[in-house]
Amino acid sequence: MQTRFSAAQLADPDIAAAEPILRKCVHCGFCTATCPTYVLLGDELDSPRGRIYLIKDMLEQGRPATERVVRHIDRCLSCLACMTTCPSGVHYQHLIDHARAHVERTYRRPWPDRLLRSVLSYVLPYPGRFRWALRLASLTRPFASVLPAQLRAMLALAPRRLPKAALQSRPSPSPSNRRRVALLAGCVQTVVGPEINAATERLLQRLGIDVVTFPGCCGSIVHHLGRDEHAKALAAPLIEKLYAEHTSRAFDAIVVNASGCGTHLKDYDYIFRHDSTLAAKAATVSALTRDVAEFLADCDLPKPVIAPGLTVAYHSACSMQHGQKIDAAPRDLLARAGFAVKEIAEGHLCCGSAGTYNMLQPEIASRLRERKLENIARTDAQVVATGNIGCIAQLAPACPAPVMHTVELLDWATGGPEPVAQRRARSHGE
Repeated sequence: MQTRFSAAQLADPDIAAAEPILRKCVHCGFCTATCPTYVLLGDELDSPRGRIYLIKDMLEQGRPATERVVRHIDRCLSCLACMTTCPSGVHYQHLIDHARAHVERTYRRPWPDRLLRSVLSYVLPYPGRFRWALRLASLTRPFASVLPAQLRAMLALAPRRLPKAALQSRPSPSPSNRRRVALLAGCVQTVVGPEINAATERLLQRLGIDVVTFPGCCGSIVHHLGRDEHAKALAAPLIEKLYAEHTSRAFDAIVVNASGCGTHLKDYDYIFRHDSTLAAKAATVSALTRDVAEFLADCDLPKPVIAPGLTVAYHSACSMQHGQKIDAAPRDLLARAGFAVKEIAEGHLCCGSAGTYNMLQPEIASRLRERKLENIARTDAQVVATGNIGCIAQLAPACPAPVMHTVELLDWATGGPEPVAQRRARSHGE
């Protein structure tokens, strides 16, 4: 693809980064076959190739985003399936992120959309606020039928029972030769899925690894809304804390058990590349970050102490398979733990979660969820496993089989408690 940026435009480091990405696109169209929105809608502008044309034109002309451009950019899930299939190595992730930031700076959305995005930005990354919002949601649920579609979608995703907040503790002093990892507790997950962090800690400690838990938001939710300065403000203190602790006593890895967060942490080196204070620290954090399945794949897991005899359908989150290029490891771990693992047809297609997408684009997200659930049903699996809290929240309310994190099953098989979702499903069946 030819580009025509002026020298003045290329002096902007973000434009300078976008230009070689645009030039790599050869219009081949391979991306259209794996793009969920193109598969559903059949509109060229709702494909990666079409969006690249829109972004190129917008940036080259140096003009504010228009309603037409915003509509098609907003429909992108950032699932990154296009990057998996692109033969030319187009780094669509950085291009769509830049486009969203440009939209946020130059386009004034209708006030209901502005309000919703602000609520998501200033509630979800903050566990205390998010917990109160969920309590409020339980009071609003009886009036769901009269609410706008986006608010109904938010209510449908809100859990009907709120788990108790998990206590986070630092490990006792231990011999310096023991392996040591940081565990990112996250923001949304600490409220709606604290059992995932608990299972991760138990499993790692069972392997003789010291775990230091770090609360806090990585910034990914806000980043994908185009609010890059807010996202950096959330990420900066986390980078400082992780780096300071690593400098005090080195971590073997920074373990992340929400693949959306892991993908974002692995991109900190790019996001903070021009920050003179944080660039080197961010690069260190990125280099140390491992998804929990990626980390466990290199460990000798304890032998299973139970034989659950369950068939598991593994749903590979987009941020896992496309963002981090981790696909086989979770399946292998489940098989090693004694589970029969089933493949889900169209596994490359997004379930519709995509951070806040299922709240901002509920119609498309619902269609993708139904398609995913139909493919899961064809496996006849008793349990669904995945590596991302967003996918769990998207699928669990409408899935007949219990949906849980991969690490919960691994923890259970090697001596931990039965996963909460499995226990509830068994009790309901009885």
